[in-house]
Amino acid sequence: MNRAVRRRPALATTALALLCALSLTACTGGPVPATGKARAADPASRPDLKPFYGQRLQWTECATDGYECVRLTVPRDYARPGNGRTFVLPVARAAATGPARRIGSLVYNPGGPGAGGASSLEEGMDESFGAAVRARFDIVSFDPRGVGGSVPALTCEPAEAEAEAEAEADGEADEEAEETSEEASDAVAPLYPRTEADRSAAASGARTAAEDCEEHSGPILRHVSTEDAARDLDVLRAALGERELTYLGWSYGTSLGTSYAEQFPRRVRAMVLDGAIDPSLDWRQRVISQSAGFRRSVDDYAEQCAEIAGDSCPGASPQEIRALIERLYQRAEREPLPVAEDSAYAEYGGMDATAVLDAVSMAMYTPEDQWEPLSEALREADQGDATKLGALDNEEETEEETQEETEDPGTAEEEQKEQEEDETPEPPADNGDAALTAVNCLDVPHPRSLSPYWDALAPADQAAGVYGTAGVTAELTCRDWPSGGRSPHRVDAEGVPPVLVVGTTGDPSTPYAEAVSLAEQFPQGMLLTYEGLGHTAYGRGGACVTAKVDAYLVKRERVRPGATC
Repeated sequence: MNRAVRRRPALATTALALLCALSLTACTGGPVPATGKARAADPASRPDLKPFYGQRLQWTECATDGYECVRLTVPRDYARPGNGRTFVLPVARAAATGPARRIGSLVYNPGGPGAGGASSLEEGMDESFGAAVRARFDIVSFDPRGVGGSVPALTCEPAEAEAEAEAEADGEADEEAEETSEEASDAVAPLYPRTEADRSAAASGARTAAEDCEEHSGPILRHVSTEDAARDLDVLRAALGERELTYLGWSYGTSLGTSYAEQFPRRVRAMVLDGAIDPSLDWRQRVISQSAGFRRSVDDYAEQCAEIAGDSCPGASPQEIRALIERLYQRAEREPLPVAEDSAYAEYGGMDATAVLDAVSMAMYTPEDQWEPLSEALREADQGDATKLGALDNEEETEEETQEETEDPGTAEEEQKEQEEDETPEPPADNGDAALTAVNCLDVPHPRSLSPYWDALAPADQAAGVYGTAGVTAELTCRDWPSGGRSPHRVDAEGVPPVLVVGTTGDPSTPYAEAVSLAEQFPQGMLLTYEGLGHTAYGRGGACVTAKVDAYLVKRERVRPGATC
């Protein structure tokens, strides 16, 4: 299931924060020793990759005080790194608070795919790390290729001139649109497409979405896989002056870390994977696993709402809360739920069933922050106003904030000009949705015919209800996507040191069972269990989780089997 992961700093409700990087000297680490099976030669020794591995980072102050920024250049195609086509990636760092005892750089990925690490760091993501880690490490992150401030970046939206032409054409067709508006309002997408008409409409919409991405980002669509991003991570490691990588990945960041460990097992110093994704699952297994996680979390919300949200709960009992949510889904399938004129959903005539489901699902990520506003929004939606519900999954930004996050005077404009041959339109300030789809579709093989998707609907419904069927239809876009990535497989990282996997028992997006599986797949893999609700644990799971993860990152202290917080 394609769902955005929006991690928040532990002490704030802002979205992902910007990255921080470090080290003024550049080096290339030693060669990767061969393991029992033959591995590819050390990429740093390849003459055509040496210019990338030998970069020297010249840090400057970020737009946000207290952080330093720089840009890293990586080859667009690692098979042809000398062809002149590149990605230029924003990198940010927060310097170690105890420089006299500094160990090195700790690189993190906040999740996604589609979340910008550099922006997350500037927004305060370093505060999610324990004091012991912040004292000993520079906290560093970067926008992966195609994401956020990457140049070029993914977009599935038309260029400005094209959008203006479309708007003009739309204006000319206003009369016709008015005549058919009532017809359109009846065509609300169901969460479980049962009829041929519903399935045809779902497949057509997915095909159009894939064609838009191909049209506007075609030159880079095949180059944004997690495997390529992991190779970029190794270039960053070298540019930071680190012989070995210390890494923490949340959610999608666990996929990035796993890929790095598989390609560069001897380059890992310490690695924490929190909110694990199991690489052995195929597309259908992933949908059912994640969808069932969301369904369980919504049940947890109904059962434990009073404990966390108090009097704001939209029902006096779990049964009443479940009935209200189900009622909203059914209403929204018949007709979009009404919203205010200034709502992001106003132009669509309100919130359809998929939008309602997405809003409810996203509120499962951080119950301590989101269950109370969700409760109030559900109550008002049930009374006829879904405006607050529609605002839950839309990060509110002022125009000034957006400019601060995207502006980079001089350098960004020059880099864009250098790559004009791509003719890709400038991406929106937040291209997370496009990146989410692009990476997910490229990483995991999907069937080309429609029948496997329709065959998956009934099992998904049985396992997870509407969360499962909506998850299956969300995967339809990948049917027409460029092929790429590896097939589902168990971790192949012979020679990697002990990796720490953290799993949350009530995680909606990355179910605990996947953390158990991933820890078992790593040689000497360790599992830390957090008994709690919400997505991921480090930075929001309390002192016990922080102490154990920090001890591992700083001292490489192992976590005992069965460790639980």
